Amino acid sequence: MKAALYCRLSEEDRSKRNPEDDSGSIQNQKALLLRYAAERGWEVYQIYSDDDYAGSDRARPAFNRLLADAEARRFDVVLCKTQSRFTRELELVEKYIHGLFPLWGIRFIGVVDNADSADRANKKARQINGLVNEWYLEDLSENIRSVLDSRRRSGLHIGAFALYGYRKDPDHKGRLLVDEEAAAVVREVYWLFSQGWGKSAIARSLNDRGVPNPTAYKRLKGLRYRQPRGNGGGLWTSAAVASMLRNEMYAGVMVQGRYGSVSYKARGTRARPRETWYRVEGALPAVVTREVWEQVQAMLEQRARPFIACGGQAGLFTGKVRCAYCGRALRATGSRGRRYLQCPTRRLAKDACPGAFVSEARLEGMVSGELRRLADAYLDQALLASLLASQEDPRENAERQRLEADCAAWERRLGEFTAALRALYLDRAAGRISEADFFALTEDFSAQRDRLSAALSDAQARLFQPPEAALTPAGPYRPPERLCREAVEILIEHVEVGRRAEGEEGPPIQIYWKF
Repeated sequence: MKAALYCRLSEEDRSKRNPEDDSGSIQNQKALLLRYAAERGWEVYQIYSDDDYAGSDRARPAFNRLLADAEARRFDVVLCKTQSRFTRELELVEKYIHGLFPLWGIRFIGVVDNADSADRANKKARQINGLVNEWYLEDLSENIRSVLDSRRRSGLHIGAFALYGYRKDPDHKGRLLVDEEAAAVVREVYWLFSQGWGKSAIARSLNDRGVPNPTAYKRLKGLRYRQPRGNGGGLWTSAAVASMLRNEMYAGVMVQGRYGSVSYKARGTRARPRETWYRVEGALPAVVTREVWEQVQAMLEQRARPFIACGGQAGLFTGKVRCAYCGRALRATGSRGRRYLQCPTRRLAKDACPGAFVSEARLEGMVSGELRRLADAYLDQALLASLLASQEDPRENAERQRLEADCAAWERRLGEFTAALRALYLDRAAGRISEADFFALTEDFSAQRDRLSAALSDAQARLFQPPEAALTPAGPYRPPERLCREAVEILIEHVEVGRRAEGEEGPPIQIYWKF
């Protein structure tokens, strides 16, 4: 007779010399089963071993290989130390030990607990063992859940990996520390979005500079992190950026319990209602300030469609302009190179909202004019000039450093694409690639090079713009010659726009300032 030996251990043995070794308990199980088979003169077909797998886990690799070989009738007996080593689920006991194994002509033996499917007299004992194991699983699941929930309520982190931007505190289990390298990327994402960049544009900028996404970053740090499905091959995606912008943990709030298992028998999880989440304020250091986080949440809620400009920036008034009649955020449209904002209900029906409509250029002129009028009326120009003269160059700040880093990264990538195009030409001349492949690759590389070149030009233009075009820390209310996104964010709460009446030069606007 041929015997298949199955061993399993559900907890990692601390005595392992390295992760590739079998644990001491697995070795003991093998020795017991080998001796049992030798005493009866049975031939050992194969030893199947699952280390660090629970008895309720149906995805055990060796367990499933055993079942496949059993169905193929490659052995006659399955040997386990106990029935619970094979499975702790009563459903699987009935399905395989009492159902399919006899159908396939295979005998099951649990050496220590005397479970033997060839002995009809102990079938009830095997079923009782299965029921006891099922109760054990249920009680164990409840106990573990109770302990984990208690730790979550205390603000301790539960999970194999820390959130991107954080690292586990080696001295305090359950505590997280800021990972400055990744946190710098998180802060940049929040800052770019607050300046009007779209989520896709932010992801594209990070990818162009070769910044590893959270999954790739964990793997670069040596963590055994499984890549999720749809990860995008290590690239940033708009969904990843959106998830980062919505995560309150970056504001210093430990949020856990957003997902939970359906039952202790199921591996899948499902989303839980927000009111059941565990939220503990101040349980971890914040990566971004509360003010920045709330500003970003407000912008996300507005869901306005931005004008995508060169380099990926949004329109000047994205999320700031509302219809004076219905209060909805105006949506962006464009025609022949000009930009417009209009109410989304415009032209929906005869009796619908009259619909606000204005060109971005006209709105910018009206806001700039009103800002200059207020400055002339209320600002002490001499005092302001002295304050501005005492300040450092406004370009010497974090924004300038970021732009310089962007320019360097884009210049490097442009050099890589130029070298790639040159190599393609040489390969085509040498006949190493077909003409069709040459043109397809050339078109793709050229398109990416053009996009990078446009982004680089825009970044360089903003990097070297005259100081007067930007706001300064000392004079946040100084009226610039031309509005920029940063000025709009600092100065304006929102703007209400109506519809231009016949004979009027422009539509009525009402500006709600932050000062």
